[in-house]
Amino acid sequence: MLVLVAPGQGAQTPGFLTPWLELPGAAARIAGWSDAIGLDLAHYGTKADADEIRDTAVAQPLLVAAGLLSAAALDASPGVVAGHSVGEITAAALAGVIEDEAALRLVRTRGLGMAEAAAVTETGMAALLGGDLEVTVAHLEKLGLTPANVNGGGQVVAAGTAAQIAALTEDKPEGVRRVVPLKVAGAFHTRHMAPAVDKLRAAATALTVTDPKVTYVSNADGKTVADGAEVISRLVGQVANPVRWDLCMETFAELGVTALIEAAPGGTLVGLAKRALPGVKTLALKTPDDLDAARALISEHAGA
Repeated sequence: MLVLVAPGQGAQTPGFLTPWLELPGAAARIAGWSDAIGLDLAHYGTKADADEIRDTAVAQPLLVAAGLLSAAALDASPGVVAGHSVGEITAAALAGVIEDEAALRLVRTRGLGMAEAAAVTETGMAALLGGDLEVTVAHLEKLGLTPANVNGGGQVVAAGTAAQIAALTEDKPEGVRRVVPLKVAGAFHTRHMAPAVDKLRAAATALTVTDPKVTYVSNADGKTVADGAEVISRLVGQVANPVRWDLCMETFAELGVTALIEAAPGGTLVGLAKRALPGVKTLALKTPDDLDAARALISEHAGA
């Protein structure tokens, strides 16, 4: 059983889209999506610097475009799909819930809305490595922070105001080894993003939605969702609610997943899976050079 997963914001690096645009038809596809959403994806994916692609309104469409492009090049038929944060829009398209261009339009609205919400108050996020989940969550709540991403493998991402993040670096929860500030522009998956939820909900009413064609795992609670309308409802709500990637990985194990491939720009979710899913083969699509190895993995694990 193969699961195809899509990463969230923070996975992008300068120039990461460059090798993917060399694939047949890729540049034309990116150009079409760019025209549809009014954003030059090719420029930002090949020439922009780290600060430019840190912009939420840019990073999110860029990540979804890269995920869809790499998955199309892979031409896989996974048994299960899931996405972390904005990667869940990629997963919805991969599952056939919405068309690719609709996914790009939706994520453009999401990114703009979240960027606007982030501009209201100076906020941020930081990864906590190590420690006990219950102890960590209690400590974060004491500081007024939200456990915005519970990623498994001893990793929780806290989100809140800049002052709260600064206090966290001086006052770590017991057992936490490190607090690592993340290169994101706001406190995603918290109450600070509530204005973006309204914008995304309005945009979602224009979508043509079908039920998932493969098993879709929601990052809200790790549950499988078979109804397309429910998938979209969860996509809207997760903007202001925590991501429970730890529960997604528990569901992968329960479903009997034996291999996990992460769409471009892969790496983050594979790292989490290696710690939380021992025995599951993993592969990250970093460049097209990884496609042959990914296809070999698919041939071994996609038939279940």
